[in-house]
Amino acid sequence: MAEAGEKEYLTPPRTELVWPGKRTQMERIALPFQVVETVNQSRATREQTPMLAGLPTPPLFEAKVDSSWRNKLIWGENRYVIDSLLQGDPSIGLEPLAGKIDLIYIDPPFATEQDFSYRVRVGDEEWLKEASIIEEKAYRDTWGRGWDSYLQMVYDRILLMRELLADTGSIYVHIGQNVSHMVRALMDEVFGADQFVNEIVWKRSFAHGDTGQGAKHFGPVTDNILLYGKTGNRKFVPQYSQYSTTALERDYKYVDPDTDERYRLVPVDGPGGGAKGNPHYEFLGVKGYWRYSRERMQELHEQGRIVLSGTGKSLSRKMYLSEAKGTSVLNLWDDVHRVSPTSGERLEFPTQKPMSLLERVLRASSEEGDLVADFFCGSGTTLAVAEKLGRRWIGCDLSRYAIQVTRKRMLDIPDCKPFQILNLGQYERKHWQVNVLNGEQEDGSRAVADYLRFIVALYHAEPAGGYAHLHGQKAGHWVHVGATDASVTRDEVMDAVRECQANRYTALDVLGWEWEMGLHDTVRDEARRLGVDLRLLYIPREVMDKRAVEAGDVHFYELAYLKTSLLQDGRTVTVRLDDFIIPNPDLVPDEVRSKVKKWSDYIDFWAVDWNYRQDTFHNQWQTYRTRKSPTLRLISDPYLYAETDSYRILVKVIDIFGNDTTQLLEAAVS
Repeated sequence: MAEAGEKEYLTPPRTELVWPGKRTQMERIALPFQVVETVNQSRATREQTPMLAGLPTPPLFEAKVDSSWRNKLIWGENRYVIDSLLQGDPSIGLEPLAGKIDLIYIDPPFATEQDFSYRVRVGDEEWLKEASIIEEKAYRDTWGRGWDSYLQMVYDRILLMRELLADTGSIYVHIGQNVSHMVRALMDEVFGADQFVNEIVWKRSFAHGDTGQGAKHFGPVTDNILLYGKTGNRKFVPQYSQYSTTALERDYKYVDPDTDERYRLVPVDGPGGGAKGNPHYEFLGVKGYWRYSRERMQELHEQGRIVLSGTGKSLSRKMYLSEAKGTSVLNLWDDVHRVSPTSGERLEFPTQKPMSLLERVLRASSEEGDLVADFFCGSGTTLAVAEKLGRRWIGCDLSRYAIQVTRKRMLDIPDCKPFQILNLGQYERKHWQVNVLNGEQEDGSRAVADYLRFIVALYHAEPAGGYAHLHGQKAGHWVHVGATDASVTRDEVMDAVRECQANRYTALDVLGWEWEMGLHDTVRDEARRLGVDLRLLYIPREVMDKRAVEAGDVHFYELAYLKTSLLQDGRTVTVRLDDFIIPNPDLVPDEVRSKVKKWSDYIDFWAVDWNYRQDTFHNQWQTYRTRKSPTLRLISDPYLYAETDSYRILVKVIDIFGNDTTQLLEAAVS
């Protein structure tokens, strides 16, 4: 008990932010990764030597690439991606990354009504593309049920991110002023209030929202960036900015008559005096505890650097402007401006941040060779800066279009290190099928039956029984549904086609999540010879979003038609695109159709794997549209094969909607 007259203080319980239904424990779902593409050389690297332009590409170079680490661009739900990174994936040589990431920067949604549309190039023009329903789930709809769902989303992810951080690591959370106070409370709870480092205020070039006449608020022109460490041993390198004219005139107001160089006077008193171990002696008639030893002080004096200041009772050192690093960067960042259309950075993302902002973050809290991660990577600014500063990187986004924009951005960086494009693909879908669709099921056969009925009903078809390969019927078309955990193969399609032929059915729709690489129109021709009109349609990822299903926003898209040809001269081979057709014109918005002048306007990007071995697509040559170069090449560079043999060439086309189409070609090189 406290003595009379004293107030008794109790140790308060942990302070935390609470909301209805808050979960502090989460199910751990670590899934294997699928490597869908490997890039060993960027377009910028390939084209940076003009004297080689027009010559055949050198023979395959994979063996020369150090594969000990490949940077990773991951398409998928970051909640699952982070869990999977924590556990690692031996099948792709990925060690568990718990405690291995040196710096995390995230720019999550701000819980505003901000427009998440973005501009997509259609030929020589642009189109404003709205976010898909699956992207809205992660963005606008995340807070559609109020603050509870938004805060839970952020909370779940920062809990996992803390586990990824190294003990010397830091995390920067870029957030808007409308939600920064609540997110800071979450960060205090997860990381500890003692690990709070700074709340950085970044001043944009212009305000968001209504700031004109009649506005009833001060225009918001700042964002907040919360900086926390994993421990007190975090890395930090002080940053400096250039002196302003005012600062120069104020701080470096003296001019050396011998050199005309500006300088300022810095006291040489040792901070802390004798208690800090500073030497005590008399110099130039002044006694004191000095910053330097007597020998060093004498050396500086002989250089003309030590002067009597004030009334002659103190000593100072001349600090020349050439020695200064600049003005120390404080927590108000008003010298980092937004991305402008003329900066060369603009990539059609309205929330894109300037590279100079990320350069400051990465230089302050990481070193060359460190591993940097951004789990809301958007247009890839963090990854581009990490690449240019010699950091390793991991980026993740739910938007297929964001992954495509980032891929092109990395390919535009000269000497970009090899990177992989990953997803959780079939493993995430299998988890959804067994554990989410109708609740966790021990009976695998029941899970498959429920899945087939669900997809058939979503396709607005009637279920069918008694067949080996046919699962439903819709308007005279029989329906086959591909599995969640495997690509639809040619053999699988032909089994369903033959079952239709045996029963004298003349039309078949095959629905699949993924397709065997190179499955193209010859399978349609083969089905036609057997009297079956065949259509191949994608099962969209939106199927796994309950809200998208309930809203009726799930659409099955028919695979695009791609026609290519090989031009061959001995061991030198070139690929040419001849035609590309999107079979569902009704699904193409009117504003897009009005801009399309030729078939190639639907193509955003295409690439070639010159020696496809039925594994990962190795992106060995690519071309794509950018704001600076909107024209798309339709003929590849020539490729020179080193040896006579038969080769399989895989061509991948990505359309303006972000969908992949592949075609497999055969080349007999002699």
